[in-house]
Amino acid sequence: MNKENIRNLAIIAHVDHGKTTLVDQLFKQSGLFRDNQTVDERMMDSMDQEKERGLTITAKNGGFMYKGYRMNIVDTPGHADFGGQVECVLKMSDGVLLLVDASEGPMPQTYFVLKKALELNLPVIVVVNKIDKPNARCSWVLDEVFELMVKLDAPNHLLDFPVIYASAKNGYAINNIKDKPKNIEPLYEKILKHIPAPIGDAKDSTQLLVSLLSFDSFLGRLAIGKITGGSLKIGQDICYTKDGKKITKSRVTKIYQFVGNKLEPIENAGIGEIVAIAGVEGVSLGDTITDPLNPKIVKSSKIDEPTVSMNFLPNDSPFSGLDGKFVNSRLLKERLERETLSDAALKVEDVPNIIGCKVSGRGELHLSVLIEKLRREGFELQVTMPQVIFREENGELLEPYEELTVTCSGSTMGKVMENLGDRRAHLTDMQKENDLNKLIYTIPIRGLLGFRAEFMTLTRGMGTISSIFLKYDTHVGELKNRENGVLINMEKGTTSSYSLFKIKNRGVFFLGAGEEVYGGQIIGIHNRSNDLIVNPCKGKHLTNMRTSSADEALVLERPRAMSLENCLAFIGPDELVEITPKAIRLRKKLLNAIERKRSIPKK
Repeated sequence: MNKENIRNLAIIAHVDHGKTTLVDQLFKQSGLFRDNQTVDERMMDSMDQEKERGLTITAKNGGFMYKGYRMNIVDTPGHADFGGQVECVLKMSDGVLLLVDASEGPMPQTYFVLKKALELNLPVIVVVNKIDKPNARCSWVLDEVFELMVKLDAPNHLLDFPVIYASAKNGYAINNIKDKPKNIEPLYEKILKHIPAPIGDAKDSTQLLVSLLSFDSFLGRLAIGKITGGSLKIGQDICYTKDGKKITKSRVTKIYQFVGNKLEPIENAGIGEIVAIAGVEGVSLGDTITDPLNPKIVKSSKIDEPTVSMNFLPNDSPFSGLDGKFVNSRLLKERLERETLSDAALKVEDVPNIIGCKVSGRGELHLSVLIEKLRREGFELQVTMPQVIFREENGELLEPYEELTVTCSGSTMGKVMENLGDRRAHLTDMQKENDLNKLIYTIPIRGLLGFRAEFMTLTRGMGTISSIFLKYDTHVGELKNRENGVLINMEKGTTSSYSLFKIKNRGVFFLGAGEEVYGGQIIGIHNRSNDLIVNPCKGKHLTNMRTSSADEALVLERPRAMSLENCLAFIGPDELVEITPKAIRLRKKLLNAIERKRSIPKK
C-alpha cells in the first residue's frame, strides 16, 4: 500500500478514561463487521486478567480501512507499572490520540505516556472523552492539558493541539461541544488531517524495529513492528541485530497485517506498514530486522529501570505438587526468561545461595500480574516480600519516589493523611473538587507498598488512587513496619470450628473451618505485636455425656479474604506467599518453630 494512505497512531490515556472502548467504536463504525455480527466488548483486552481488572496490561495492535486509508491502531496500557510496553510501541506510531476524561482531566498516568510521546515529537490529538457525564467540564480539562504540555516542555508546534469531544460509550465524536452528535466519523477525519503519513525510503535497505513480540502455537515467535525502510516479502532473506555486530540470519516465512484485532496473511509489505513476521525464532525486543547484505540499525527506545523486586522460588511447602503441573525451579526460570522477551521492563537474575531467581519490575501490580499469569498456567511457586531497588550515587544511598494522587471524602481524609504520614509521604498539593478532596504526595515507593489495599479500606472503597514514578532521591531511613504479629499454625491437619472458636479472641483469621493446613502456615493476624503459635485443628473430645451447651452453635466471624495483592503487601521479611493454581497461602520461611527461634539474632 502507498505510504500516503497509511495512518499509524497510538491511543494513550490514564486508566479507565475510555481508551479501549474508543478502539471498539473505531473498529465497529469503520464497517469492519457485518451489521448482524456479534462482537465482544473490549476487543483489544484479550487477556482474562485485563477483562477481570478492567485495565489494559499489554500493548496490542489493530487495524481497519476508512475511505481507502489503512489506519493502524496501537492500544497502550494506561497504568504506569506497564510503562515498558508504552515505551516500545510508541516507536510504531506517527501520532497519538490523548484521551482525557471530561470530568477528571489529566491524571498521573497521563503524564507518563504523554511525556514519552512528546520525547518522540509525535503530534497529539486531544480527545475529551465522556462528555455525556453530568459533571463534565471540558474547558477546564483543556486548560489542564495545556498546562501539562507546558510542564513537559512540549515544543511550540505541539502546544496548538487539535481537539475533539467524544463519548466512546455512546459511539460519537464532535468537533465543537455544541454540535449535534451523530457518529464517530469526525474523529476519523481529524486523524486523516492531523496524523502524518509515515516516512521512509522504499529503495533503502529493509528496516523494521521489533516493538512487540507475540507467540503462536503453530507459527512460533512473531516479531511485530513498523517498516521504516525498504520492504518485506515472503521468502526474503533477512537478519536481526541490536548493535550491528552480532548478526543472526533468517528468512521470512509468513507476513501478517492487523485487521481488527486479528491477523490476516499478506504476501508483501512496504514503508509505514505495521506487520507481524514469522520465521525469526531468536529475535528479541529492540532488535532491528534488516537486509543481511546492507544492515542498517533502527535506534530503540530507552526503557526505564525497574524499581521493585521479589525472589521467585519453587514451592517446597508440605502441599507442594498437589495442585500444579510445573513445580521445579528450572521450568520456573525458563518461563520467567521467556516473559522477558515480550516485557522489556522485566528483569530476571540468578540469586546466590538460593534455588530460584530475582525478578524485578516497575511495581507491585506489574509483578502480581506476572504471578497470576504463572498461576493460571499451572505453576506452583513462592515469592518473598517485595523489595525496593536502591541506588548509590557519590556515596549517598538513594531510593525511588513516586507522585501519589488520591481522592477521598472529607470524612475519610483525616485517616488517609495520618496513614500516609506514617509512610513518610510529603503533601505537595491539596484541592477540593465538588465533595471530594484531591491530595497529591511525594512518597518513597517503600511507603507505597501495601497502601492501595489499606486505602480502599480507609475510604470504604469510595476513593481513587494513582501514582507515577517521579525520581530517585535521598533514603528516608526506616519505615514503620507491620504493627501486629501473626497467628502461626502448629501442625498439619484440618481446621475445626471448635478449635477456631476457642482461639477466636487471639486475632483475625484468614481461613475458616474444614481447610487443610500445615505447620508453619500463617492463618491470621495476632492481636498483639508478637507472633503466636496456635492449633486450629484440635478436635472436641467426644463423651457419652451431654451438657446444656453441647448443641449450641459455634458462631465464628467471617474470615478475612486475602487477595494476591493483599498477601504481597502483608508479608514480612521472614515470610513467603505460596501460590498454586488452586490456593494462595501465607507461611513462614522456616516452618519449624525451633528453627525459627534459633534464627533470631541474639541481642
